[in-house]
Amino acid sequence: MAENKERILHVDNLQVSFRTQQGILKAVRGVTFDLYKGETLAIVGESGSGKSVTSRAIMGILAGNSIHAGGSIYYYNSGLKHMRSAKVETEEELGEDVIDLMKIDEENFHKLRGTKISMIFQDPMSSLNPIMKVGKQIAEALYLKLGLTKSEAKVRALELMKEVGIPEAKKRFNQYPFQFSGGMRQRIVIAIALANNAEILICDEPTTALDVTIQAQIMELINRIKEERDLSVIFITHDLGVVANMADRVEVMYAGQIVEYGTTDEIFYQPKHPYTWALLSAMPDLESKEVLYAIPGTPPDMHFPPVGDAFAARNEYALQIDFEEQPPYFKISDTHYAATWLLHPDAPKVKMPTVLKNRIARNVKRVKEHGEEI
Repeated sequence: MAENKERILHVDNLQVSFRTQQGILKAVRGVTFDLYKGETLAIVGESGSGKSVTSRAIMGILAGNSIHAGGSIYYYNSGLKHMRSAKVETEEELGEDVIDLMKIDEENFHKLRGTKISMIFQDPMSSLNPIMKVGKQIAEALYLKLGLTKSEAKVRALELMKEVGIPEAKKRFNQYPFQFSGGMRQRIVIAIALANNAEILICDEPTTALDVTIQAQIMELINRIKEERDLSVIFITHDLGVVANMADRVEVMYAGQIVEYGTTDEIFYQPKHPYTWALLSAMPDLESKEVLYAIPGTPPDMHFPPVGDAFAARNEYALQIDFEEQPPYFKISDTHYAATWLLHPDAPKVKMPTVLKNRIARNVKRVKEHGEEI
């Protein structure tokens, strides 16, 4: 994908920590990835793996006790050169169309937040003002950011409500959030996020608070709008099943690091990291007759990050070196990498769990029966 796609975002060795009463918590530890124009990148992992912190760093909305310990977030847009910070000494090396989001001030970040990069949060009720009519909340984003008059903003807000599938938009324009169902509230949040024609849409577990049927509708809506607007989407979730049919690439995060990344087919059909095996094995399957797998133990306390592979203590395939040294990324293909010592040439040959192997075989058979490519 990197060869024929235009890069719009590059996260480079991002490190974010937080000051807490127990000490410094290292939430994100050296995360690096690219986002290309028009693609959907899924970031998956358990709660506490650093997914949401990464997304909030991109949006510039980290908590007040956060520490930017290192790294950069490069955003590629020629119209934002004026936002560059005078503190950056190496900006000329980046080219005229690149800015480092970690080095611009809040005044400038406010100008691009919502207009260039937007975000959909997990709980729509906490994202909306409960005492303001939903139409006004959508219109507010338009006349504050784009300078539209209130009447122009109302017309555009009604168009957005129809675009995201709100029936009887004129009537519902004057209703409050409590008068909407959870799915409809999330559609309102999506309308607000799209109001200013952003290029990047970050979805932070937008379907977690919804039932399965509504989840599918919201996923279909996000996919449709992404195609219509040529958006670049970062989709954050702890559920691999949610992203199976919408992501182009998948990054698997654990303990503040990306442990495996590749195309969606590579992650689902050729996973290599034991943590990815565990996540896939823990997914419910209508055809499986085995007991559903549960990952043993709990994630490490990031006040005291493990010395070696952070997943080693929970990994039944762990080697001695996993407890002593952090593994590098091993190349599986040009698009597929995993950070596990099991891929070292001298490591013992370990096969993926039989339960997962059988599940993948069933999925491959099902796909071939429908005449699709893997």
